[in-house]
This record gives sequence, C-alpha cells and structure tokens, in this order.
Amino acid sequence: MPYDRFGRHLHYLRISLTDRCNLRCVYCMPEDMTFMPNAALMQDDEILRLVRIFASLGVDKIRLTGGEPTVRPHIVDLVRGIRQTPGIREITMTTNGLLLSRLAKPLAEAGLNRVNVSLDTLHAGKFRRLTRWGDIEDVLDGIRAAEEAGLQPVKLNAVVVRGYNEEDVVEMARLTLAHPWQVRFIEMMPFAGATEFQRMMLVTAEEMKARIEAALGALEPVDGGRLDGEARLFRLPGARGQVGFIASVSQPFCAACTRLRLASDGHLRLCLLREDEADILTPLRAGATDEELRRLIAAAAWRKPWGHGLAEGEAPQDRTMSQIGG
Repeated sequence: MPYDRFGRHLHYLRISLTDRCNLRCVYCMPEDMTFMPNAALMQDDEILRLVRIFASLGVDKIRLTGGEPTVRPHIVDLVRGIRQTPGIREITMTTNGLLLSRLAKPLAEAGLNRVNVSLDTLHAGKFRRLTRWGDIEDVLDGIRAAEEAGLQPVKLNAVVVRGYNEEDVVEMARLTLAHPWQVRFIEMMPFAGATEFQRMMLVTAEEMKARIEAALGALEPVDGGRLDGEARLFRLPGARGQVGFIASVSQPFCAACTRLRLASDGHLRLCLLREDEADILTPLRAGATDEELRRLIAAAAWRKPWGHGLAEGEAPQDRTMSQIGG
C-alpha cells in the first residue's frame, strides 16, 4: 500500500483527464487559455493501465477531474474501464455540470458512484460573470439529472470570492433545507496565473459560517466536527442536507490528507499546493514494466510533503488549477 514518510495511507487518487474546460472561471484560468496538445495528455489505455497499477498498490478511490472531465472523449467507456479494475471501490467526479443532463445516466450505468458539481452562485448574472461563458440553467438541469440517475449524495462545490459571491453563501446554504445535498463552501487558494487576485479575494470559512448563521440560525456540527474528506460538515436546524466548509488556507487539514493527484500529462503531484511532481507518463511510454512503475509511484508517494506553505507566503506557480484538477 502507498504510504508516505509521515505514515499517511495514500489510498485516494485524483486523475485529471484533461486540462480543457468549457468555462473560463475567473479564479481558475484566463479567458484566452492555451491548452496542451492531445498527444501530451494521457491516453485512455494509459490511464487504465495506471489505474490498475495504483490499485495494486492499495488505491481504492478514484476521483475524475479536469479541466472539465465530461469534455473528454469516450468518458463513459473510461469510467466503465475503471469500474472493472479490481480493488477500486469508489469512482467519483468533479464537474461543472454543463453536460450532465445527457451524461449522468450513462455515467451511472458505467459505474460512477456520485458527482461533485461546481456551482458558485444561484444568480444567473453572477454565474456568467464568474464563469465568463456559462448558463446556470444547464448546471441546474445537470444536478437534477444526477439525482435522477442515482449519483447521490449530490455535492455542490462553491468557491467563495470576495466581491463576487460572498453574499450568496446564505442562499446556497438554504438549499440544504429542502434538498438532501451537501453544499460545500471552499476558500479560494492562490495559484499560478492569478495569485495576487486570489489572495486579495479570499473569504475565510469562519466569515462564511458567521454570515450563514446570522441569516439562518446556528450550524450544528456533524459527526462531532470531524473532517469528512476535506470538509467540516454542519447542519442547519431541520435541514435535509448538510453545509460543509473546506478551509485549505485558514484551517489546513494536511495531517489527514490521503490524496495523490495525477495530472492530465501523467505527472504525479504529491500536494496540490507544492510543486514537487514525478513524471510517470514518460517512463510508461518508454517501455517501463508495471513493476518499475510501481516502484516509481511508491518512491514518489513516500516523499509527499507534510503540507502546503501558504502561511509562509509560498504559492505554486508551475501550473494552473485546471492543469492539476484540484
């Protein structure tokens, strides 16, 4: 099983299927983003081979990300192939939801367990301002399709950006009163391409929580306030769903991190907010055996850092968020 030198069991692999996206969110990428050529990306057979190798090392949970994973050709077949891999017990996806209205059912039938849908506001105008291109009705249709297809519990991810949508956290949290959803509010992290903007526009989880409680009442901790993955969960009085806060900047949860990230170009990133990576795709294409790749992955996993350096003013500059997959 892949362990790091701090004893953390790294059983959760996030795979970026593409750096491409059908939106241009202001906190993620510039509108004139240049993407990698297709030949530089992992191909389907390469992804499936690497999933088998990671599974043989003890990885049992896969999250598919992007860019936007649903723009990847043959995405349904790829999910089916991952589902057929021995040892993989859970497959999830983070998506902007634009294409879910037609893909939710076939993805569920192929073996996808659930989805996290990125939705930063319920206001159509703000949504267009944040995403530059998007139509919020397409996302709402996708959420309904995901529920109907059984991709549950649906989780909504909202990155909160000062001056854009910090006031919308109340309306987003109110969704949990009527729906069995988990609405998760995420602190914006400084990343290459828009680092200074991201630092200036940070809204902390405590500020979000105070705003919600002032409008909707006290938030009661779920499961004693323990982390559920990367989120701390709460429930509003009488709510069907839950409110979560992912406070990567103000309240780091690095000690509990069990994740590795495989970027779309086949580089294994050991921490989202650190630049250390291991190139897995080049030796694979050069003819490395499965055992050689296992040793390479295990050695990289061992050197996973304890945590990020945001408190010391360090932010990664080598990649945009869309290239890693979050």
